[in-house]
Amino acid sequence: MYDLLRYHLGWSDQNGESLSVSRDRNFQSFLAMAVCEAITGEYNKALPVAASIELICNFIEVHGEVQGGRIDTNTDHPTIWWVWGPAQAINAGDGLHALARATMMRLSGCDVGEEAVLEAMRSLDNTCLTLCEGQYMDLAFQDQLMVSSTDYFAMVDRKSGSLSECSAKLGSVIAGASEEITSAFSEFGKNLGMAWQIKQDIDDLWGKSGDGVTANNLLNKKKNLPIIYALESGSTSIKREIGSIYMKRVLEPSDISRVLELLNEVDAKTFATREVISRVELAREQVMASGISGDKLDDFIDRVIGLE
Repeated sequence: MYDLLRYHLGWSDQNGESLSVSRDRNFQSFLAMAVCEAITGEYNKALPVAASIELICNFIEVHGEVQGGRIDTNTDHPTIWWVWGPAQAINAGDGLHALARATMMRLSGCDVGEEAVLEAMRSLDNTCLTLCEGQYMDLAFQDQLMVSSTDYFAMVDRKSGSLSECSAKLGSVIAGASEEITSAFSEFGKNLGMAWQIKQDIDDLWGKSGDGVTANNLLNKKKNLPIIYALESGSTSIKREIGSIYMKRVLEPSDISRVLELLNEVDAKTFATREVISRVELAREQVMASGISGDKLDDFIDRVIGLE
């Protein structure tokens, strides 16, 4: 089983042979270290939190690949379920979750008090439950034609905001910060995570270079913010056409192109980008409210969101 885990993490190939270059890590895991360093000037104490959050990111990713049928056969590193089957992929994902909990317990060996360790475990478990709620909502939306923006933000809060909220919160807790500072960094993490997810929605539809070649999630009829905005604010004809496309049993590439044209007609990309900027501003305001210098965190935010 551990060969599968090392494979997913990018440490080895399908035959178990070590790879010299591993995959990039997720920003949520670095967030705990960034917050801890901003408060104390050191990040080492937050390493178990970072490693645990990274394993949770991969637990969610492995299960998400099964749920979404993602293959990645265009690379030399297809998904676990494609190579070993969905049953073993689910097993591997569960193993990553168990390792994440065991890793968080290593805080007890980092001069962290028992109460802080228990708070970290409680936060991690509650966050994993919230993540599952968000993933449930996201999958349920695929079978609903109309999804409100209120429902979307509730889903993104759970699916993407909760884990970065947990990471930033625990980075503060491990640093020994007050409840007020910890609360501010929790909100900082939540807003950053939501901004990141909306930016992912934009990139998935239009591509990071704006060329519209990555609209893969539309094939699964995912309801992201630009789609929801078009259905809420577009003309009757636009709503009707998007609805008729989404009612098809299977979407074709030509359907994707047409949906993108309709989104461009209502300027959905601009609307979603403004929401990203708004969430980023809220995140920065929370750092200021904490009273902690945010210079390094400003650079961190810019790298995570990557707005031009």
